[in-house]
Amino acid sequence: MPIVTARRYSSGTTELHALAIDGGPRSTLPPHTFDWVGLYDPAPEEMDAVRRQFGLHPLAVEDATSPTQLPKVDVYGRLLFIVARTAELDEGEKIAYGQTALFLGPDYLVTVRFGSTRAHSPIRHRLEANQERLAEGADYVAHAILDFIVDGFQPIIDRFEERVQTMEEHAIDSFPQPSTIRRIFRLRRQIRRFERIVGPMDAMCQRLSTTELPNIDPAAHVWFRDVLDHVRRAMARMRGLKETLESIVETASLLEQHRQGMMTRQLAAWAAILAVPTAIAGIYGMNFQFMPELHWRYGYFLALGLSFGSCGGLWWQFRRIGWL
Repeated sequence: MPIVTARRYSSGTTELHALAIDGGPRSTLPPHTFDWVGLYDPAPEEMDAVRRQFGLHPLAVEDATSPTQLPKVDVYGRLLFIVARTAELDEGEKIAYGQTALFLGPDYLVTVRFGSTRAHSPIRHRLEANQERLAEGADYVAHAILDFIVDGFQPIIDRFEERVQTMEEHAIDSFPQPSTIRRIFRLRRQIRRFERIVGPMDAMCQRLSTTELPNIDPAAHVWFRDVLDHVRRAMARMRGLKETLESIVETASLLEQHRQGMMTRQLAAWAAILAVPTAIAGIYGMNFQFMPELHWRYGYFLALGLSFGSCGGLWWQFRRIGWL
């Protein structure tokens, strides 16, 4: 059923009978009483029934049923309309985005959820078990839902951090393979999209925690500041991951250049060492009749000694300066 829950709470306790959603007018509620209606991917006729029963603004309803909105806070008379974006990892470890809209009225809270598979039932059970918190009113429930949404970002960031750490360790050992570089750029693209879609929740929570808005008690600002802190920590971790990914290829490239430089110096050193006996052998291999030491008994041993001595001296010198 798209209407997941419809309950009425009075001073932190719930009535025995569920709230009827029939599109009819609502009666005046007693003090410290509010309705909580939760919808998941509602059909147009069900959304229209909720709209008529609670007097929701048509523009807010239109935004709530268009699951491509960015996080925002709008005021329609005595109605406070909040849009939050949800995110979770799918089976392919890609980020799947959803949207949760909250209609916060003087004595009601209507939530409309699209895309997210994380139901709000854990929040409802936890609040119903804590009547003192539930008695805070609908604004506290709205805070709990936003906090629940933001907490859902943590598994994504934890998983991304594991993947980035593995890439970073492999980049130190060897230059990344083309497949690894493609994974790095795909991951960077996912993080940039996360910042673009979820990032505006920072400004949204900032407004909820500092601005006087309808149906939010000033004493509840501290709860929304806690959500704001969680959002900022999540975004800071994502920015750190993006910076790490940007540095992985650069660091790996510098290490590869260093390794190539070492190999070039080693090849140059051995080429210089081998050039000495090659030169000596080339000179004495010429077919000239008159050459120094050509007919001397010990000329052959002198040429060998000169070759080995020169090679040994060059090897020691290159070894001393770190080329070998």
